[in-house]
Amino acid sequence: MQTPVKRPETADIHSSAIVDERARIGENVRIGPWCMVGPHVTLADGVHLHASVIVDGHTTLREGVEVYPFVTIGLAPQDLKYAGEPTFCEIGAGTVLRENVTIHRGTAQGEALTRVGSNCLVMANAHIAHDCLIGDRVIIVNNVVMGGHVEIADDAKVMGSAALHQFVRIGRGAVVGGVCGVEMDVIPYGSVLGNRARLVGLNWIGLKRSGVAPDEMQAMRRAFRELYPRHGGSETVLEARIAAVRTEYGHLPRIAEMLDFMEAPSHRGLTRVARGEGSADTEGA
Repeated sequence: MQTPVKRPETADIHSSAIVDERARIGENVRIGPWCMVGPHVTLADGVHLHASVIVDGHTTLREGVEVYPFVTIGLAPQDLKYAGEPTFCEIGAGTVLRENVTIHRGTAQGEALTRVGSNCLVMANAHIAHDCLIGDRVIIVNNVVMGGHVEIADDAKVMGSAALHQFVRIGRGAVVGGVCGVEMDVIPYGSVLGNRARLVGLNWIGLKRSGVAPDEMQAMRRAFRELYPRHGGSETVLEARIAAVRTEYGHLPRIAEMLDFMEAPSHRGLTRVARGEGSADTEGA
């Protein structure tokens, strides 16, 4: 049995909050009214739970995490196979979770871990399911829902009310449009739109904001056109196009990352490209 853990004098815990005496509480932690914190929880220095927040399970909130009202973190997954195994949930430093977000802990059938990276923003009413692995600086907009085992790499953005199928991978720097159903993997820096997601180009605006040089942008544009010819006009299979692009552009790290992602094992396959005039040149937000 866990023994009580001494709390630092700098912790500010509201009198109405229920904080298990075995929870580990860091310096300058603020726990607002009507919060509940379970026995296996760790709140690192500077964590702020505003009000009516529940944190349970083997859950760790890293330094400076800010959690708004009515959020639940680390509760049991919505998986009928889950039998109470001790699985984990982790929220990275500096991440902000807005109202009504739900984040479930992992399952023994998965990685036994649900993780949200550092400096992320998860907006109101979003749901992050069991065994999801979210990178750093990811923005998840209001009402986004995802099934279990979703992977989202660093700097990606998922716009409002998008739905991500279980086991989908979203590559680094990609953007998923609003009200978009994503059933297949999205390549790094890709931009997808539609009721059922279709690849419409690369995330050009995001790349510009990241400081990518114009010559590299042009190389990425040419590489994308070779990988996804307009109107499906290429007679070569995707594997051959990947090999050709790797030969010509594989020395550029972002293009190499895209190709590695496309060749990696996948549960869902790659999102199909939208066909139509100018589809490969669309500059996503």
